Formats: sequence, C-alpha cells, structure tokens
Amino acid sequence: MADHEEVKKKKGTSIVICGYPLSIFFIVVNEFCERFSYYGMRAVLVLYFKYFLRWDDDLATSVYHAFVALCYLTPILGAIVADSWLGKFKTIIYLSVVYALGQVVMAISAIHDLTDYDWNGTPDNMTLHVALSMVGLVLIALGTGGIKPCVAAFGGDQFQDHQERQRSTFFSVFYLCINAGSLLSTIITPILRAQECGIHTQQKCYPLAFGVPAALMVVALVVFIAGSGMYHKAEPQGNILLDVCKCIGFAVKNRFRHRGKEFPKRTHWMDWADERYEKLLIAQIKMVLKVLFLYIPLPMFWTLFDQKGSRWTFQATTMDGNFGLLVLQPDQMQTVNPILILTLVPIMDSVVYPLIRKCGLNFTPLKRMTVGMFLAAMAFVAAALVQIEIDKTLPVFPSGVQSQLKTINLGRDPMTLTLSQHTVQLAPGQASDYFTFDEDFVIVSVGNTSISRNLTLAKGKRQSVILPLNISQDWQMTEDLTAKPEQGANGIRFVSGIYPLNISTGGLDFGITDVYHYSNYSLLTYGSTVFTIESGGESCEYSREFGFGSSYTLIIPSSFTFGPDCAAFVGVAEDIKPNSVHMALQIPQYFLITAGEVVFSVTGLEFSYSQAPSNMKAVLQAGWLFTVAIGNFIVLIVAELAQIPEQWAEYVLFASLLVAVCVIFSIMAHFYTYMDPAEIEAQFRKKDDDHEVRAEKKERRDSGRSQRSSLEMTEGTGSDPKQSRM
Repeated sequence: MADHEEVKKKKGTSIVICGYPLSIFFIVVNEFCERFSYYGMRAVLVLYFKYFLRWDDDLATSVYHAFVALCYLTPILGAIVADSWLGKFKTIIYLSVVYALGQVVMAISAIHDLTDYDWNGTPDNMTLHVALSMVGLVLIALGTGGIKPCVAAFGGDQFQDHQERQRSTFFSVFYLCINAGSLLSTIITPILRAQECGIHTQQKCYPLAFGVPAALMVVALVVFIAGSGMYHKAEPQGNILLDVCKCIGFAVKNRFRHRGKEFPKRTHWMDWADERYEKLLIAQIKMVLKVLFLYIPLPMFWTLFDQKGSRWTFQATTMDGNFGLLVLQPDQMQTVNPILILTLVPIMDSVVYPLIRKCGLNFTPLKRMTVGMFLAAMAFVAAALVQIEIDKTLPVFPSGVQSQLKTINLGRDPMTLTLSQHTVQLAPGQASDYFTFDEDFVIVSVGNTSISRNLTLAKGKRQSVILPLNISQDWQMTEDLTAKPEQGANGIRFVSGIYPLNISTGGLDFGITDVYHYSNYSLLTYGSTVFTIESGGESCEYSREFGFGSSYTLIIPSSFTFGPDCAAFVGVAEDIKPNSVHMALQIPQYFLITAGEVVFSVTGLEFSYSQAPSNMKAVLQAGWLFTVAIGNFIVLIVAELAQIPEQWAEYVLFASLLVAVCVIFSIMAHFYTYMDPAEIEAQFRKKDDDHEVRAEKKERRDSGRSQRSSLEMTEGTGSDPKQSRM
C-alpha cells in the first residue's frame, strides 16, 4: 500500500480535461514563453554586436555563430544531467533559473547610461558591456541548451499508455508553440529595438529588446513551477549516451590491445566490445554508427541555414524596408522563415509528397535531404544576386590613397568651376557630384576670373567646399560621411549662405548654423520630416521625405527669403543615395532556405528516428544537434580566416561548398542500405531466447543425469535415500 502511494505521489494529481492532463497546458505555455525569449533575443543580437558594441561585421558574425553553436552543444550536457542525476523536472527548474539570469544580464549589458559618464550617448567603459554580454550569452546557452532535450520528453511523460492519440496531438501543439513563439518574437523585439530610450540621451532601445525576452523567461519559469503538483516526475534511469560512449571506448581500447597479427580479425571493430557488453547493445551501436557516418556532410547545411540571422540581417540593413502600409526593420525579415515553415510543412505533406508518389518516383528520405541541401545552396546563389544589385547602388568611397571633393555654390549667380581635369557648372544653391583625386591637393578655378584656390585634400576622406556669395572671401571646407548611416538612418546637415539660422525638427535641434558654415550631421529615421528654420523672429517650414541609409546636405543659399514660398529656395545635395534595393528581393532566398529546411530537417529527423534502435533515439538526436553546432563553427572559421572582401563572393563560396557536399552526400546515400532496427533487435533477442532455452534444457539434462547417477550410487551401496537426507 505504501509503494502504491509513493508511485501516485510521483505521478502527480493532474486533472484530466478533454482527455488531456491539465499539467501539459503549463508545459505548452512554458515552451511558448521560452521560445519567445530565445528567438526574440537572438533576432536583435547581431545588430546589438554591430551597433552597440561597435564590432565589425566579421566579428559580430563570428560571436553570433559561436553562441548558436554553444546552444546546440549544451543539450547533450542537459540530457546527461537529467537522465543520470537530477531528472527532467529539476533540470528544467535549475537551468531555467540560469537561463532567466542570463537574459537579465544581457538586458543590463545593453543599458548605455550604465557607463555613459559624459552623457554623450556612447558608453565610456565598453569592456564592462562586452563582459556582461558574454556572461549573459554563456548563461543563456547553458539554460536553453540544457532544457531543450528535457521539456518535450517531460511533456510526453505526462500521458498514460492508453493516451497515444493525445500524446501525438501534444507534440504537434508543442511544435506549433515553438514556431508561434519564434514568429511573434521576431516581429515584436525588432520593433522594441527600434524605439529610443535612455536616461540622459535617447538611443536605440536594446535594453527593452532584451528585457522583454527576459521577462518572458521569468514568466515561463513561474508557469512551469505553478504546475509542479500535477506533474508525473519520472526518476532518472541512466543515460544511454554514456553507455554508448563507454562501449565504443572499450571496443577501441580492446582493439588497440589486440592489434597484433596473432589475433584473429573480427567482422566489425565494435565486435571487440563483446567481451564485456551484450551483443544486442553492440548491434544497436553499429546501427547508430551507420547513421552517424551519414551525418558527416550535414554540418554544411547548417553553416548556410543559420546565416539568415547574421549575414542576411546585415544585408537587409542596406535595403529599403518600405512595404507601403508596413515598414519592416532589417531584423524583422527573419519572420519570413517561421511563416513559411507553418505554410510549407502541410503543403509538402499533403500535396507535394503525394504527387511525387503518384508519379511513381521513389523519393526516399535521403533523396529528400539531398534536395534540401541543394535548395539551401540555391538560396545563397539568390542572396549573392541580391548582394550584387545592392553593391551597384552603394556609393564609391575613396580608398586610403584617394580623396573626394564636391563643391557647393552659395552665391546668387551660376558658376563654372575647373578642378584639375574636371569642369562643372553650378546654379545658385546647387552642389556638384564628388570628384576623386589621387593628388594631395587640387587647384579650383572660377570661370573666366583670376580667382583660384589651392585646396589641400585629406586622404581616404570625402570633403565639401563652400563657394560664398563674394567669391574672394575664404572658402570653408568640411569632412563628409564616408560610410552609410547605421541602422537605416539618414544623415542630415544644413549649410547657410545668409545670416545665422536656428534649425530644428521635433525634439532635435541642429543649433545655430552660421553663415557659410555647416551644421553637424543629425540622424533621422525613415519618413516625412518637417524642419523649422528661424532667424530674427521669422520662421520657415521645410518638409522632406527620407528613405533608408541616405545622407543629404540641405542648402540655404544667399537668395533665401522668408515668406510663404520660402521652402522653394532650399536646395538639396544628395551626399549618399538612399537604399533603393527593396527588402522584398530577400523573399526568394528565404523561400528557398525554408523549403530546404522543411525537406532537409524534418525529413532528417524522421529518417534518424526510423533508423535508430528503440533505446538509441536520444543518441541520434544528440548527433543531429552536434551537426548544427559544427555548422555554426564553420561560419565562425570562414568569417575570421577567409576575409573575402566582396560579400557576394562569400555567398557564392558557401553555395559552392554546399553543392560539393551535396554531391558527396548523394553518393553516400546511394550506397546506404535502409535498416529495420526492430527486426534486427528481434533477431538478437530471439538468439538470446534460443540460447537461454538451450541452456535451460542442458541444465535440466545435466540435472537429470546427476539425479540418476546419485540414485545408482545409492542403490549400489544399499542405503535408504530417506536416511541419507536426514
């Protein structure tokens, strides 16, 4: 009776609603919140590295993929801890605390006011922010990876043997929650990041973008704990992965000990373990190793796939995100992936695969995976084509041994200028294009006059020179932007050809712009902006529509006068063109990579499950996650070592590598023989049963012979058997 009560306590007291244990609803909500937390943080992570920590693209990409790789290595550790020591429930609780703590540390690391001692909007102790972010990411990787193999299995433990249909539905809902959390978080957190917040200065709100996922992780932990009394908490049964590693280690060690010619060869090198381990276990490991051998080329797929969160996000920052009623942030383009997954999975299962079967084609799982790899390679070819189009629109900045110069006419009359071999005509309030020079200086001559200036040029810089109303006065030179404004912002400045002006827009004040001087650049976001130009009690409103990533010098010429038509006098010099390649051009590459994921990843998991022995499913799952980690490490190596100057060339390199790997995998798949693990296991169990039966019969025969021999000996001596037992 006591044992029955103990079992009942371990199984919990979950109420059944519509055939489902109430406890699973806590688990489903927990999974949704956790996936929102993880994907929300990850969506803005690479931009945080670039724009907050001020890392270059290669370093940001490398650290991003190192983090993702760690997230796919730690599930192995989490599975071992859960199965061998703490159990699934305690593992989820303890590592969720670590996870939530990591998210909170990440949110704190993004507070620029933490070390912004001079209130200029830039942290003064970047080392502290980097250290906090790295600690936070390690804690998050331990948390998310550690609970990854536990939550789904723990949910499955809540069902009884007669609830197979409900268990199957639970896993479908569980997968839906993963994608729903991913979809919503990649929509919401980029919006939060795009807001401006701060105590002393307003900057992009990374603390909020990381803080909301941190709050969701705390909610996930609280919800999971709330259902504690209802859970069935299975005791740790030991981890099969450790047994597999021990068996393989013994086989290798034993083979090394018996490497001499005097020892007979064995059919398979794992057979050297049969001196200590059961033949059934050895046969199961052989089946697993056969599948793991096929896994060798797979990391290259993940090398390409996970770059949608790094390189492709950087690509989107140089594109136009205006979709009419909707303006997308660069990191929101990742939402295309979960949307397409939810769309393509049922289409593939209900339409595409049945049509292929009706055509009589044997579209085996390994052939599907090969097609998935090829689709991913084509996605990177599409990304390369998009990058080539982007590169055509990017400004050509001067190299380290060149200089660029443009001229601005602030006078009231047209002007003809000669700059070395270049001749340009400028109307009042007009600016020339940039001219590139290799010399250290350039002589600028004005029309037919004798006026000229010898201007010293700055190497590797863009400069502008103001030509005043009185051309004999001093000419003012200033340095211009030599890079596109970050995060799709627009760099705007004013130059005045009349009296000092006070220029402002919204909460932004350009300050006093003196005559024949420039204001500083100010960053404005996408959309229509109204500027107020004031002087001596008079004011003028000038409005302009801005796109993404542009730079303008707004020219107020000497002919400017206040009045109803004052805006017509303002001239515009386009220093850097806005992003003109639309983000919609990324949709084909997202479609191809997602189609590849559906065909490759879903099929790969199905194939692994079908080819794995009954007790080795977790081992192949660990091997599958390990391929994801290795794929991300490959990105890290290429980003740091290849140093390819053209981004489109890097995309082509990755596509070429995957095509080569795809060919190798197709050859390996051609020679692979599909197995029925259940049948193989049954054969070994039958052999064991036959062996036991023969052993039992032999024991009975030996026992019978022994009894007959004893009886004959008794009769020969004439003794009474009853007396001999007394």
